[in-house]
Amino acid sequence: MPHAFRPVVAAARDRLPEIYGSRLHSAYLYGSIPRGTARVGRSDLDLLVALRDEPTDADRRRAGALGTALDAEFPQIDGVGTLLFGRERLLSDLERYDLGWFVACLCTPLLGQDLAARLPRYRPDDPLLARETNGDLALFLPRWRARIAAAEDTEEARRPLVRFMSRHLVRTGFTLVMGRWRGWTSDLHEMAAAFGAYYPARAAQLRTAAAHGYDPVGDPTVLRTYVDDLGPWLAGEYARVHGIKAPRPEAPG
Repeated sequence: MPHAFRPVVAAARDRLPEIYGSRLHSAYLYGSIPRGTARVGRSDLDLLVALRDEPTDADRRRAGALGTALDAEFPQIDGVGTLLFGRERLLSDLERYDLGWFVACLCTPLLGQDLAARLPRYRPDDPLLARETNGDLALFLPRWRARIAAAEDTEEARRPLVRFMSRHLVRTGFTLVMGRWRGWTSDLHEMAAAFGAYYPARAAQLRTAAAHGYDPVGDPTVLRTYVDDLGPWLAGEYARVHGIKAPRPEAPG
């Protein structure tokens, strides 16, 4: 982990138990900071928090308040993203090849008992893994369009949308080819390169999306391209190759 980010991580590790108390089961880092590729002032802090029971709206507000406080206190990060789940959901049969895989293979333990010990050993060429990780992109696209339409017409308001959607699309493109690539990674540029080896006609689009995932722009044209071209194509190709993800109890966010 780069030295500059250690105080941020230490603060998160200290404050999470204060916020959630005995309900906190475990917490994890993922993304560029534990990978060692984070850039001061440009990278965000990515956290996954597992509670002993299902999170409430109040729990999510607390996570948001923690992220806002850390972002204001530590200029070396550009935002905080926190995924919040109940332990049983992460270990459930339904999530075994989606959130469970994410925890076991792409997250670094920060606090508590590591749930990876209770999850299977995964293989990148398992078609069920590919289907369950990103086989629901088509369900997200209408909601993305609504978020774009509702956003303020400013570059500052659009940049977080570009970063979020860029990352989602690159990860989807990568899991589309993950079995053939025979491995996994959390580096967006490496993901885009793996995808481009099998889909050269779309390689430049995913390389650009990977760059925007780290350094987002506020260009509305980028968002329109995501929801009107790259996103629909990727959703269709994913369904053709891997099928559709099993339905979840709640609508996608």
